[in-house]
Amino acid sequence: MMPDVEVPTWLRPYSDGKKMGWAQSHMAYASYYGVDGSADDDPELEERISMHRVPMVGYASRTGTKRNLAALCDARWRLLVSAKGELRTEGMRYALDNGAWSAYVQQQPFDEEAFLVALEKLGEGADWIVLPDIVAGGLASLDFSLKWKERLRGMPTRMLIAVQNGMQIEDVASLLCPAVGIFIGGTTEWKEATAHAWGSLARRRHCHLHVGRVNSARRIRICAAAGADSFDGSGVSRYAKSLPRLDRAIRQADMFAAAAGSLEEAQLATAELLL
Repeated sequence: MMPDVEVPTWLRPYSDGKKMGWAQSHMAYASYYGVDGSADDDPELEERISMHRVPMVGYASRTGTKRNLAALCDARWRLLVSAKGELRTEGMRYALDNGAWSAYVQQQPFDEEAFLVALEKLGEGADWIVLPDIVAGGLASLDFSLKWKERLRGMPTRMLIAVQNGMQIEDVASLLCPAVGIFIGGTTEWKEATAHAWGSLARRRHCHLHVGRVNSARRIRICAAAGADSFDGSGVSRYAKSLPRLDRAIRQADMFAAAAGSLEEAQLATAELLL
């Protein structure tokens, strides 16, 4: 059992139903128009419209270098702020990472307190939040994420579930909706091999699809082909000169993005890729 933890003070009005945020209003809209993912669960339901996918967005790891920040702002990139880093947004739009990857790299346990502090300070205004996960933890990671999802019920912004080696489409499909999306983690090889299948699933469930640790034009093209909504990388935070090349890769539309297909097709695609 997860020990009892405090939740952000600003979350209570949302969880009590006294306040409505983006997630609640968006889900009401999605349910009304039949694009909340429920059509995959009930064959009697029919999707009336398809939600429009906006252009893919690049997120850069937070940096304090003014020159690099200016370049990112000019290119309309956003920041991915880690709970294990400095909790500053530099006036830019941002998403909030839970800090599990940083802890893993530093061979430290997941820092719950750091995540809660980051959530208190930045969670309400984030584009999305990555639910705590266990790096390379497979289904144990999913179980850990779902416990946090329950604790953070009422969250007014998107929450993303980190998928990684050992997870299958059927493990997460029913959990996804416009307010709960996918963060593709895992090893580089697994991520690249399964991105298209996760993209097909995201399309069917009308949820946000993000790909982690993307630092080359080739990987950006893989994200585009999968129909990803966003990706993140640290390269442009450290080397501003790499930004124009990577930004051009975002602007190049991919005609073969995973924009259609049934849930069954997504399941078959994943099964084939994981053989």
